[in-house]
Amino acid sequence: MQNKHLNWLLGLLCWVIFLPTAVADEQAKQQQQARADYIRAHYAKYEYQIPMRDGVKLFTSVYIPYDKSKTYPILMQRTPYRVAPYGASSYKTALGPSEIFEKEGFIFVFQDVRGKFMSEGEYVNMRPQNAYQKGGKAADDATDTYDSIDWLVKNLPNNNGKVGMWGTSYPGYYTSVAAINSHKALKAISPQAPIADWFYDDFHRNGAFVTPMAFLFFDSFDKQRHGLHYAWPDKMKEQTPDGYDFFLKLGPLTNVNKLYFKGERPFWNELTEHPNYDDYWQARNVLQHLDKVKPATLVVGGWYDTEDLYGPLATYQTMSKANKADNVRLIMGPWYHGQWNRGKGDVMGEAQFGFDTSDWFQHHVLLPFFKQHLKDEQSAALAQATMFETGANRWRQFAQWPPKEGKETTLYFAAHQQLRSQPDSQGGFDSYISDPAKPVPHSAKVSRGWDKPYMAEDQRFAARRTDVLVFETEPAQQDMTLAGPIDVNLWVSTDQGDADFVVKLVDVFPGKTFDDDKVDANTGNRHELVRWGVMRGRFRDSMSQPKPFEAGKPTLVSFQLYDVLHTIKRGHKLQIQVQSSMFPFLDRNPQKYVGNIFEAKESDFVKAEHRLYHSNDYPSSIQFKQLN
Repeated sequence: MQNKHLNWLLGLLCWVIFLPTAVADEQAKQQQQARADYIRAHYAKYEYQIPMRDGVKLFTSVYIPYDKSKTYPILMQRTPYRVAPYGASSYKTALGPSEIFEKEGFIFVFQDVRGKFMSEGEYVNMRPQNAYQKGGKAADDATDTYDSIDWLVKNLPNNNGKVGMWGTSYPGYYTSVAAINSHKALKAISPQAPIADWFYDDFHRNGAFVTPMAFLFFDSFDKQRHGLHYAWPDKMKEQTPDGYDFFLKLGPLTNVNKLYFKGERPFWNELTEHPNYDDYWQARNVLQHLDKVKPATLVVGGWYDTEDLYGPLATYQTMSKANKADNVRLIMGPWYHGQWNRGKGDVMGEAQFGFDTSDWFQHHVLLPFFKQHLKDEQSAALAQATMFETGANRWRQFAQWPPKEGKETTLYFAAHQQLRSQPDSQGGFDSYISDPAKPVPHSAKVSRGWDKPYMAEDQRFAARRTDVLVFETEPAQQDMTLAGPIDVNLWVSTDQGDADFVVKLVDVFPGKTFDDDKVDANTGNRHELVRWGVMRGRFRDSMSQPKPFEAGKPTLVSFQLYDVLHTIKRGHKLQIQVQSSMFPFLDRNPQKYVGNIFEAKESDFVKAEHRLYHSNDYPSSIQFKQLN
């Protein structure tokens, strides 16, 4: 009888715990179905093969409102990820960045880019944009966009002659490319988390290689096709959910082809043949072409985007500084990759932001932006930069980014794990042993190595390792807001020929709550990651011409952490962690200097002692702008 009663109570408890989740899931399904039903009832779908100047035809899906009482602007997305579902009677369940776009009314256009899925031609990753220089019938992504827009405005019924483009990640790159010698009908673009330069985005970080992202992405994306096709190629079967274990056992990166790709991923092969920032990568840098942007532009990015944080920041800086017109805007929210279009943006792992920031963006920024420039409606009244301030959890507007106002602040590394406002007069150094056989994990959680929550993860798991150095301020007496990039200047040495230096900016919470002086059981002493960056030491002076360290010689390694807008609140501490691995997210540096790390042998991976100096002669420091 007691067991029956206990089982009944356990069942009731499970029902109470899981019912809200089940209800929420059901509500989400109903909302998705209602959105799909609305699209099916209000839009007619058509499919076209649009001819380019060189004769190649690109597959294009078009959704046109049934309501013919007015004309509509065209909202276009070009993608290498396929425009499925294919077939005139098969409809997408989402057309716009959010549901409000579909109810507002646009002609939605989706196009497979050259060489992908149902479009003809040869696909080239980050294709060099040189067709206009070649002239004649030469084609690239910029000319394909121009030719597509020209055909659309001339052939689609009920269009008002105005075109907008948007896209996230690779489609964000294709949106940026549309600004090169843009068609006069292209009035507004929104590159969202756009790839800008693949030696800094996605797969590279100042020369360090993001192994799991490249390995998992190119497994399917880089498979060569034979003729047109509707579906993605099959992926390799997962070996384990534990990326740390998998990539450690994989060993040197030469084993990727030996064990898995078998030489059948052309771009992977090219990538490994070009370990330095040479002509191959420089030709694929789209930023060099973004100096004359005519369409109104809204660049979108997320502070917690582990794939493309460099892209939106660099795209905005390039477009706004090189452009004569004041037509480029930036918004950065507390988002992971693309979350502004498919999630609430109210949390990131354990970090809480207080409200649905994605919904706010869709209603108050993105839709008003496109309505202003494509429908001649009232001004969206957007600031030059609309930025979410983490820590304080609020939106702020700036006349420029980084902001002109603010106090330049320098903090120096010092003995006893301190960060001070003056160099350490006593001098000295801290040292640690970096062992490629036991690298510092990028996360305390088990994952395949390409994940999201680690971008705001509690860093105590790393701070307590002997191969991680920790320096921090005293508790802040008043709120301290950091704005813009963080300059890192490390005086270091190593007893080997190469080393990586990873720097983390961490917000250390107090152990007790500020209001009632009680121990905070939820976030007490939390070490929240705000930003991290890395420099592969061989590239400290040049990304194109690497060189080894001279063993034992103090050497300056300088680089920037990507921009932040974050408030270290009263009672919190600013902490800097320094380490030489971040695995498996970053590949392991052998630490024995080799010409090409992609060709390193097992015997090249050796332990090394690294030193970080802090003295008047070798004043390691960080520099940033502090807002009042």
